Amino acid sequence: MSRLIKIWLVILAGALIGVLVARDAGYVMLSFGHYTVEMSLALLALLLGVLFAGLYFLIRAIVRSRQLPRDIRSWRQRRGAHKAQEAMTRGLLEMSEGNWRSAERRLVRYAEQSETPLLNYLVAARAAQLQGAHDRRDAYIRLAHEHMPSADVAVSLTQAELQLADHQLEQALATLRHLRQVAPKHTYVLRLLRRLYEQLGDWEHLRELIPELRRAKVVPADELLQLEVKTHRKLLEQAFLSKDARDLDRAWAGVPKPVRADPELAGDYAGYLQERGRDEEAEKLLREALKLGWHPHLVELYGLLDCAQPGRQLARLEKSLREHPDEPILLLTLGRLSMRAQLWGKARAYLEASIARGGPVDAYRELARLLEHMGEDAEALQVYRKALTSEEDRHAIPLPAHIGQPQANRPVLEEPAEPPLPSDVAEPAGGGNA
Repeated sequence: MSRLIKIWLVILAGALIGVLVARDAGYVMLSFGHYTVEMSLALLALLLGVLFAGLYFLIRAIVRSRQLPRDIRSWRQRRGAHKAQEAMTRGLLEMSEGNWRSAERRLVRYAEQSETPLLNYLVAARAAQLQGAHDRRDAYIRLAHEHMPSADVAVSLTQAELQLADHQLEQALATLRHLRQVAPKHTYVLRLLRRLYEQLGDWEHLRELIPELRRAKVVPADELLQLEVKTHRKLLEQAFLSKDARDLDRAWAGVPKPVRADPELAGDYAGYLQERGRDEEAEKLLREALKLGWHPHLVELYGLLDCAQPGRQLARLEKSLREHPDEPILLLTLGRLSMRAQLWGKARAYLEASIARGGPVDAYRELARLLEHMGEDAEALQVYRKALTSEEDRHAIPLPAHIGQPQANRPVLEEPAEPPLPSDVAEPAGGGNA
């Protein structure tokens, strides 16, 4: 719009000058020594205008010629940036299509011309990773870091992700330790460290990491509790397998009190105590755990302990019959405790009650052992047979009802006759010697 107005102003000015010149062209005389030049004022104005325009375009051409190399460079940069942008877009599409080799070549080729070479090299590193080219992947990671040292966290996170995905756990550990120094509170670094420690089975470091995971709220509360229980279960297992008998107590002492209430963790520790011959400690532990909640697994484990006063155990556990009268595991445990206390009649009653309420095969086995001890071998045999048929076998081959009975239409299988001798073998006459 402004250009159109300027054009109209020039036209109006020319028209005005034309009107003035038509009325009076004017007269101008220029004297240079012995020379004089005479012309009209309009011609002089025209010559001055042409001279000014010529000087203007000459100066402009000189300036433009001096700026030409810079303009060419700027044009090339714009053209390269445009191609780099197209290469980035095309490379990402090829990555999603699975053409990793082509995507890698395209991204690396135009990385130096891209406005974001960091992204080009990081995506190229992922493409190389998917091809199993670890050397090229590491080279691209180094180039990305060289182009933008300030993005050390982003580059190192990408490197750690790729190393974890390729199961290069030791290298990933070194990278994440570096990130812990650079960004100690970075939530994604904590999440990757949690994942790495689980894969390495480094439960001690994972135990030390759990408070930081809780403070940073990296993991939901319920999932974090499961992780904590799993970690301490593994630490208890390692301590149990250790040559130092004191490691088991140290591992249990390191378990936070809220986590000790977990039935699986308490059951593991009680089992390890039982294996070490510390049944009295295991009994106390299980008794306290059962006060916090009912868990059939702990009840069953309670009946397997060999304590000095099984009658007292039996009396304590019989109180649970009020709330769980039809619990088969409880009845089995009471039967076992009765057997330890040599209360044979009560043991038989509890075991039969457990079987009647769908108890496990162990109830059949314990009852059969009890009957054998009492001299009732026939009844014990019946119980053993019931144990074998208590659960339906889905893979059993169905047998016909008439198996073992002769049928009229079924041919009797006879033993096959001896095969005839070959024709070239002569039978000795009379069976005598030649």
